[in-house]
Amino acid sequence: MSLESSQHGHSEPSPKPPPIRKLDETVINRIAAGEIINRPSNALKELIENSLDAGSTSISIGVKDGGLKVLQIQDNGHGIRAEDMHIVCERFTTSKLKTYEDLSTIQTYGFRGEALASISHVSHLSIITKQAESDCAYKANYSDGKIVPARPGGSSDPEPCAGNNGTVITAEDLFYNIPSRKSALKNTRDEYTRIFEVASRYAIHNSGVAFTCRKIGMPKADLNTQKGASTIANIRQIFGAKIASSLVQISNTDKYFDYEFKGSVSSSTHEMHKSIFLLFINHRLVDHTPIKRAVESLYTSILPKASRPFVYLDLRIKPQNVDVNVHPTKREVRFLNEDVIVGAIVDCIHKKLLDINESRSFPIQKPTAPQCDDLGHEPGKRPKLADPSDRQLSSTFPEIKPGPLGKSYMAETTEAPIDVQLTSIRNLRNELRRHAHTELTRVLSEHTFVGFIDDRKALIQYQTRLYMVDYCKISFHLFYHRCVFDFMNFGRILLQPAPSIYELALVAAQELGDENPEKSAEDVNMRFVNNSEMLEEFFLIRISDTGTVESMPMIVKEYSPDYDKLPLFLYNAAFSIDWENEQPFLKGFINALASLYALEPPLPDDPLNAKEAYRLMTEHRIFPSFKETSFWAPNMLLTENAVIQLADLPDLYRIFERC
Repeated sequence: MSLESSQHGHSEPSPKPPPIRKLDETVINRIAAGEIINRPSNALKELIENSLDAGSTSISIGVKDGGLKVLQIQDNGHGIRAEDMHIVCERFTTSKLKTYEDLSTIQTYGFRGEALASISHVSHLSIITKQAESDCAYKANYSDGKIVPARPGGSSDPEPCAGNNGTVITAEDLFYNIPSRKSALKNTRDEYTRIFEVASRYAIHNSGVAFTCRKIGMPKADLNTQKGASTIANIRQIFGAKIASSLVQISNTDKYFDYEFKGSVSSSTHEMHKSIFLLFINHRLVDHTPIKRAVESLYTSILPKASRPFVYLDLRIKPQNVDVNVHPTKREVRFLNEDVIVGAIVDCIHKKLLDINESRSFPIQKPTAPQCDDLGHEPGKRPKLADPSDRQLSSTFPEIKPGPLGKSYMAETTEAPIDVQLTSIRNLRNELRRHAHTELTRVLSEHTFVGFIDDRKALIQYQTRLYMVDYCKISFHLFYHRCVFDFMNFGRILLQPAPSIYELALVAAQELGDENPEKSAEDVNMRFVNNSEMLEEFFLIRISDTGTVESMPMIVKEYSPDYDKLPLFLYNAAFSIDWENEQPFLKGFINALASLYALEPPLPDDPLNAKEAYRLMTEHRIFPSFKETSFWAPNMLLTENAVIQLADLPDLYRIFERC
């Protein structure tokens, strides 16, 4: 159209839209096949799953030109009936499903009957199969989902031939009829690597099945696992002894939510630059982003710098709770109670790593500091609890029973760690994970302590950067984090003599100007006495029948809180927390505990050695806890200005260069 005619409003009539037509069946099937089989490794995954469904104990894979020229799989399964060979490659033909409702209980890998059909639409496919009761094997060729003659003009019926029990499936010239797809897969080495990864992952998960994978024409197989070899033996053969020796075993069962899992995961000493994540849900190799993200986030603060984890997980969920039909290649699944299961997996790994770390012993170098205990008191000069009539909250608390070395306040225990299944705690753990800041977590977990600025702030170094941190603010989040993740698994601090809840609450009530301090103190006492069993079970806070506090939890090893804050803790916990509903109670009480245990700078009128003891405790107990406890730094630290970057060495170089 010319510009002139356009300006005068004249234009050619627009063409009529083309009519809507129904696509030819072959076109439909070829499009569908391209969605399901998008590279040779996808085809192999489908074929391996068919072999496993057939009860195979030996699977051999042959590959030529990355699977584009030849992709062959041979198994010793139960084979295909001769009478079924005419329809075996037609879409939606399957022996594993009859009604849609069967999907809710499906436990086989395949169920839609699309794998062989899809492969036959994008390759030249042949099948040789023999059942144990058959006198001979049968061979047939397929194209576009239909059985076809081996030679033009010949019969398309399956031909009798020699063969072993089981099935041999050969796909040749993959994507010969989809030039654009084939041209995009030019790197045959990359395609073979993907094929090897799929085969090796199924070999690890199916330790009772022998797997081999080789390039056709090569004398030695790249993958060769033995029938009956253990999972860890297969990991050792495929990934090497160094990785296998750094793994720890995890397992968990939850009958309430109908799931169980086991696996092999990296320990804290593992060093590898590439992340390897193998997830099987109900024996199906799948991707699940929430599980992967949560596990990798956990390892961010555990592994050495630049290291990535190895994770193999075998997760089994009640089939009725899993939707396997959400992805064309069955690569993804959805399941009920996702947050609960993801949280349980991370908690199990976290707990296992903590148990291992705590079982390791290290020599302790005693600081050459003035002789004082961990609370800043000189031996034999601990002040006694102030009289309530003084109405002061600055009094110091009674003596804590020392351990055999005079340094530990943890009561001896031989109890095994408790596996916490409370949904409320799992929800709190998931909340911490969701609000974790990855970079801050890495900074704190890999920092080097530089020195104190004052009684609230210090300098730390991470790589080439220098940070100023408010360790009092961060300590609150540390104790909150530890209370949530070590719930019901604390140490115990014994208080002797045990102080009276009534007297402590009376101090707080009078200090706060309570109109009826005696009644409020009695209410506080009754609140704690009436809930003593729960407090002992959940937090190791032992309350006697006479209303005294006999023990408190040890949240960080060899650290005890500032007991001047205990009266306010008891008073606020009694009146400011919802004691009737589980999750609000746990969140509120843990928040109150974290406030009690959080660092508080010494007051000007405290003993002279209190400041030095406070800094020793901070440097040798609190800062190491950021590194050793998988502390997940929350985003809130940024808004609280608790971590501020002061300098970065490259930036300083540029400044000096300008000077």
